[in-house]
Amino acid sequence: MTKQTFNFEKSFKELEAIVAKFESGEIELDQGLKEFEHGLELAEKLKTKLSEVENKVIEIKNKFSNE
Repeated sequence: MTKQTFNFEKSFKELEAIVAKFESGEIELDQGLKEFEHGLELAEKLKTKLSEVENKVIEIKNKFSNE
């Protein structure tokens, strides 16, 4: 079993598509619940990735500001 890599851009576009479905108001209840759950999962992964990147940027800035 291979580990899939997280694609930030693809996941963000997928989340945008889910939001658009809800904004259109044309989504069935059962499907909406599944989409909502998936959207929350995507949002959490995106938030985690952004936090990792932010921490890396801070680490790099600190490294070069101390030299």
